[in-house]
Amino acid sequence: MLDITRSPLLEGVTHGFLGRAGGVSDGIYSGLNIGLGSDDDRDAIMENRCRATEGVLPGSELVTVHQIHSADVVTVTGPLPLDQRPQADAMVTDRPNLLLGILTADCVPVLFHDAKAGVIGAAHAGWKGALAGVTDNVLTAMEKLGADRGDIACAIGPCIAQPSYEVDAAFRTRFLDSDPANELFFAAGKPGHFQFDIESYVAARLQDAGAVGVDKLGLDTYVHEDRYYSYRRSCHRGEPGYGRQISLIGMAE
Repeated sequence: MLDITRSPLLEGVTHGFLGRAGGVSDGIYSGLNIGLGSDDDRDAIMENRCRATEGVLPGSELVTVHQIHSADVVTVTGPLPLDQRPQADAMVTDRPNLLLGILTADCVPVLFHDAKAGVIGAAHAGWKGALAGVTDNVLTAMEKLGADRGDIACAIGPCIAQPSYEVDAAFRTRFLDSDPANELFFAAGKPGHFQFDIESYVAARLQDAGAVGVDKLGLDTYVHEDRYYSYRRSCHRGEPGYGRQISLIGMAE
């Protein structure tokens, strides 16, 4: 059985934040690993992609990008072959039967929907992309397809939580240099370090940009090993690799 979490704010559109349950990968990748960039068996990854697609929007075309921790958004009008995936970290579309998929392993997955305009979006917001404005850019790209940011609902899926996300002073300074108000998202940690609330930072960016509603699911990828992959947890354990879960949104025909 797949582990699919849904947001009430997006109840009018097919979507799901998937965990690692229900896949065929083994070892450190055990479960529904979607990460083509991992050293997992490629046949297992492809089977996991099929299972995720059929579990959320059967018969649809799964669309993913080559994520590079940028603020770049692509407008999708049709299927994207795996070997022709554009380098970007977000997608928008107004076409049915395209299932937008974002891969994460601690970074923030965000799904967007304007029910009135029939426009959807999906973003991968790591700290670099979040700070550079990837979510702002998704709202702008959706508007170009006829959406109104005052009608766009957003849901933030499983990501690393503040108690699990330790950063150094230089990291914090980057955010304070961008906006001194970002101090709100940092709590004191051990000497010279802080705990960063990236989920709340992304939510605040969305709210400040005018999104009508933002749902924070509050699921910590680092702590819930049985449910989610985590890059940081893998690093702390000295593991040679890590899996990626997928977040999906699409409109049925």
